[in-house]
Amino acid sequence: MGGLRDPGDRPRPARLEAVVHGRVQGVGFRVFVARRAAVLDLGGWVRNESGGTVRVVAEGGEAALLTLLRDLRDGPPGARVERVDEAWPPFVGEFERFEIRSGWHGGD
Repeated sequence: MGGLRDPGDRPRPARLEAVVHGRVQGVGFRVFVARRAAVLDLGGWVRNESGGTVRVVAEGGEAALLTLLRDLRDGPPGARVERVDEAWPPFVGEFERFEIRSGWHGGD
């Protein structure tokens, strides 16, 4: 087959929306998420929320999103993740890249 991929081998596109609770602001969490998303070739965004949480919206291959979800549960050094609320709405395909969005700002 010489490196040709079967169309059925393409990652199934999916969308993850997550809210991360715990000590997740002021510890580099948004930068951590953006770097992981870039490595995983995901589009979307991350931002701090006023209640001390971090919100993540990401789209890409389902396996990559599951890896990101695992990373969200671990967090960067200095973070203490208490829980991650996740939702899997339908894939939209609206993102070309992953970005850190400003919103309420309690620190990186």
